[in-house]
Amino acid sequence: MSLIRNRDIVIIGLQQWYTPIGSNCKNIALQFARHNRVLYVNSPLDRRTILHQKDDPNISYHLRTLQKKEPAIVPVGENLWAYYPSSILESINWLPARAQPLFSWLNKRNNRKFAASIKEAITALGFSDVILFNDNDIFRGFYMKELLKPATYIYYSRDYLLGVDYWKKHGEKLEPQHIAKADVALANSPYLTDILKKYNSNSFYVGQGCDLSLFDVTQQYAVPADVANIKGPRIGYVGSLNGYRLDLNIIEHIAREKRDWSIVLVGPEDEFFQKSVLHQLPNVYFLGRKELKELPAYIKAFDVCINPQQVNVLTVGNYPLKIDEYLALGKPVVATATRTMEYFDSHTYLARNANEYVTLIGKALAEDSPALQERRIAFARSHSWENSVTAIYEAILNTA
Repeated sequence: MSLIRNRDIVIIGLQQWYTPIGSNCKNIALQFARHNRVLYVNSPLDRRTILHQKDDPNISYHLRTLQKKEPAIVPVGENLWAYYPSSILESINWLPARAQPLFSWLNKRNNRKFAASIKEAITALGFSDVILFNDNDIFRGFYMKELLKPATYIYYSRDYLLGVDYWKKHGEKLEPQHIAKADVALANSPYLTDILKKYNSNSFYVGQGCDLSLFDVTQQYAVPADVANIKGPRIGYVGSLNGYRLDLNIIEHIAREKRDWSIVLVGPEDEFFQKSVLHQLPNVYFLGRKELKELPAYIKAFDVCINPQQVNVLTVGNYPLKIDEYLALGKPVVATATRTMEYFDSHTYLARNANEYVTLIGKALAEDSPALQERRIAFARSHSWENSVTAIYEAILNTA
């Protein structure tokens, strides 16, 4: 197993250390810190954030660090520090795409301020010969290789950001350039890896780690009270009910075709779901948002789990973490066929349309067995953060 030890690693990216939701980058940082010193850099403040979010406790703390009233470098684990940068950046993404030269000039100015702030922390901690890991931050990290001169500069892609208008406007031009200049480019899905390879030959698929400690098949999970009276077979989905990401027509088709199946949807609804005809179907059940710790009991109560995602620029390259959570509890899974889902092909049923969903759910119900459950569980458990970070180390060492 390849390991990088006793190095100094600096991480910049799109998610703050204090973000309340799960984060690839935070999990990677924790793995790095097992054998290296790690500085996790929170996003720098910008004028817009200060204006609109100054009452947020985390933003308020960050502002106090600028006044030297709170420490800017905070230990958050062994060999691991979170940093609140001292720079305040200008909000520039409102500039139109046609103003690319002005955007680039202002972005370089922002990068210089951000880099100077990071240098302060590097000096304070005595870091040297650093590995710089950029978690998908196209703009604020664009000039960091030149400004910080790390021993190795890594660009990590975990989402197709250009599918979002905010990033697309200036990112269509800048991200390919950013990928090209990285010493190593990494992605958590085969689809995103293919994009990286267009611009950088040192591009690698490093898989996706999952913290499956909560989804422990050895635990006894009581059937939740709001599921107990729903008759089986229960066909279930857990996660955000977002009409841009999920195909409501597939869910409706399943419910209408198989009225003896119960379709159980667990998660918060957006307006598309709230207004959908699904609420009028007697065998579709909306159970609302649940705490993360409650989700395994719901998944365990399902007979088949589904992921009826749409195939669009927002979804096509994403690694669906919920598939590993379903499989970790041994559940049969029917999901929309995508490039990334090919990786799960041996352990899931992949549907190309609504009719295939009905057919494959029926097949999954008929075929399920203890032997298949064991294979699903073993497959999910192989997707550890330790394995993903080992792949990152191998990519770095192979291009050193």
